[in-house]
Amino acid sequence: MKRNVYLDLKTLEDARAIFLKRWEGRKTLPEIIDVDHSLGRITAEPVFARFSAPSYHAAAMDGIAVRAEDTFGATEKNPKRLRINKDALWINTGHAMPGGYNAVIMVEKLHQSDDETLEINSPAYPWQNVRKVGEDIVATQLLLPQNHRIRPYDMGALITAGILRIPVRRRPVVTIIPTGTELLNHSAISDIDILQEGQIIESNSVTLSGLVMESHGIPIVHEIIPDNVESIRNELIKASESDSDMIIINAGSSAGSKDYTAGIIAELGRVHVHGVAMMPGKPTILGEINDKPVIGNPGYTVSAVLSFEQFVKPILHSMQEIRLSKRNTINVYPSRNIPSKLGTEEFLRVNIGSVAGRMVATPLPRAAGSVTTLTRAEGIIRIPALSEGITQEEEVEAELLVDDAELKNTIVIIGSHDITLDILSDEIRKGGQDIRVSSGNVGSLGGLMAIKKGICHLGGAHLLDEETGEYNLSYIRKYLKGIRVSLFYLVMRDQGLIVGKGNPKNIKGINDLLRDDISFVNRQAGSGTRILLDYKLKQSGYTPAQIKGYDHEEYTHMAVAVDVLSGAADCGMGIYAAAKALNIDFIPMVREQYDLIIPSEHLENPNIKVLIKTIGSDSFKKRVTALGGYDPSKSGELWVELG
Repeated sequence: MKRNVYLDLKTLEDARAIFLKRWEGRKTLPEIIDVDHSLGRITAEPVFARFSAPSYHAAAMDGIAVRAEDTFGATEKNPKRLRINKDALWINTGHAMPGGYNAVIMVEKLHQSDDETLEINSPAYPWQNVRKVGEDIVATQLLLPQNHRIRPYDMGALITAGILRIPVRRRPVVTIIPTGTELLNHSAISDIDILQEGQIIESNSVTLSGLVMESHGIPIVHEIIPDNVESIRNELIKASESDSDMIIINAGSSAGSKDYTAGIIAELGRVHVHGVAMMPGKPTILGEINDKPVIGNPGYTVSAVLSFEQFVKPILHSMQEIRLSKRNTINVYPSRNIPSKLGTEEFLRVNIGSVAGRMVATPLPRAAGSVTTLTRAEGIIRIPALSEGITQEEEVEAELLVDDAELKNTIVIIGSHDITLDILSDEIRKGGQDIRVSSGNVGSLGGLMAIKKGICHLGGAHLLDEETGEYNLSYIRKYLKGIRVSLFYLVMRDQGLIVGKGNPKNIKGINDLLRDDISFVNRQAGSGTRILLDYKLKQSGYTPAQIKGYDHEEYTHMAVAVDVLSGAADCGMGIYAAAKALNIDFIPMVREQYDLIIPSEHLENPNIKVLIKTIGSDSFKKRVTALGGYDPSKSGELWVELG
């Protein structure tokens, strides 16, 4: 089969118009179910009451049943006496009213003279404290209209009215077909200790199943299909001839040589769209086989989720007559400039926090396979296709993925990356505090600039002054002049060279970075690690141009370690904890000081107080020590105040 190419890339708006219109009016057929199991289902027809409620005149209070006319004229000065079992009958709430009696006097308003006589000092009026027949529900009245989503109290009303079974929209069945020769079923990993090279745990089907169930559908996940034409064709034929209402085939939707899906869908049915100008999610295929919608979902998780939200979810809701609710939005300012590719609409996941009354959005990694951006995101910024990006000064709209009240309890940290910040976030939550930590990794200098612009609560930095050997002070005096800040120790940590397991290239120090057979991975400009490297090069009389890979940049220590582990580089500058986490080797060079720089105006913020208390706790220090390469003995201590 020929290699696929994007012959007709559609805008997101056009792709949605083409595909969603094709299935407009397609509804699932009704089915009759027990009311007990109807929660969340959609009524397929109007529902009318069989019985009235109540079905008899009933006492609404504990007290006595009376004939109202017998009580007329009673006052405090001239009370009336009623004889039990003749003028009045004792009655409890919910009991049927005796024949000829038309009112109830509450027990609290009675005075019992003796065993046979009661005294009242105010009259009753007809039907006082009585629930009349049909007061709540009248037989034959409309209880629920069609296309109504059933709530718990609707279920109670249906039972009260004698309705035990109701017609509802059948939940659409969605067949999910994962494809890929490299995929490993997650149920098999319990029996293995390590993944073989080239193996990937297939998780998208679990994510997609959850999304289908959230959309009130029924997912049916097939076994993983290898990347060959015959297997994929057979599985699509089988799914299209089944009772499924929709088919999602995951992966195999791009333009790669093994991506057969579009061709097979075209052969068996029709391809409406192959390629959508959105990021992530560009390779999406929108087609049909046997009059059923077929979505070729990209293999990267974030792409797969976005493709589902834009094309699958609207159809599943429409099939069941469920209104597709819009997410709440909020205006935010990006924590840094965000460039974007012209001609492609981008969906950027962000963390959001309130800093000095301004909502600040910190971008999360943009990789389509970065599943953690889905778990960590608090909002989504949509960058239009005709925009080349947004700036720090630009107020933009973000769709909220969390309750907006949660944003007020988000601490925004911008600056140098450190693994202990993740532990800090978890320790705060473990303590029962409903506080989120949003960490933007832009380097130590980037953190100082964020403090200067007032777009974060604090910054993390480890900037070495080459002349004094001190950390951070000279940089703060230079870049944060006039801003009062407090420096708290976070950790002392080991910086050095991260190398492969067993140090296969026999790297011993800075001198080896100049070798022709050594490829290097660097941290980004402005990071403390980059400044330390430049200092060490200068000490040794070397220049950056002499190092192969000096311009190969990563934004975190873990990303550097991953590059070394994967073979993308032989060596990189980073912290020991990152090397240890990936079980590769480390050559120590220096023990450096990493500080949290907090503008003094935020010190009275209750959330910041919790943060400072947490980093000084024994629990935090114990977990940091276990990472290796850290000394948290001074964690949480105030070092110095400046400004």
